Amino acid sequence: MNSEISKAIKYLENGGIIIYPSDTIWALGCDATNSGAVERIFKIKKRKPTLPLICLMNDYQMLNKYVNVTDEIKAFLNIQKKPTTIIYKMVKKFSFYNESVAIRIPKDKFCQNLISEFNKPITSTSVNISGDKFPECFNEIKDEILNQIDYSVNLKRNLKLKKPSQIIKIEGDSFITLRS
Repeated sequence: MNSEISKAIKYLENGGIIIYPSDTIWALGCDATNSGAVERIFKIKKRKPTLPLICLMNDYQMLNKYVNVTDEIKAFLNIQKKPTTIIYKMVKKFSFYNESVAIRIPKDKFCQNLISEFNKPITSTSVNISGDKFPECFNEIKDEILNQIDYSVNLKRNLKLKKPSQIIKIEGDSFITLRS
């Protein structure tokens, strides 16, 4: 696992795009703070840039650098049984995310170690053309996408990854479920 993390980080540091096994599904990843890399992902997915990408962060300390995290949000996240992505409105440092950003703190060991060692958030969006079904197995990823990325993490390739995170939006003091 450590050598795969090192290889992935090398590409992330240079603005590259990776495919990796996230805590939920196979994901396209890049340095979430690199606007050029994020734009590449939108082009690969043929996705409108108005639809923000999910970002993975490793802990509340990293999360606090980018959004305002209240005790209520922490308490809510701590009781979640499945991977939960939160859409935050108060974005501090993502200049290319206008009004909100979707963020998840994964519990998966590979994702945690990758983000910790990279020390920046990474994107986590399904490895598909926008509107198409996402692949459950690595071998279902289309060549059209594989030919446009820089590195594919060689872990968990035989596993089915088929459960996207639930998505919750914060509206004032309320938590609204957008995907469960």
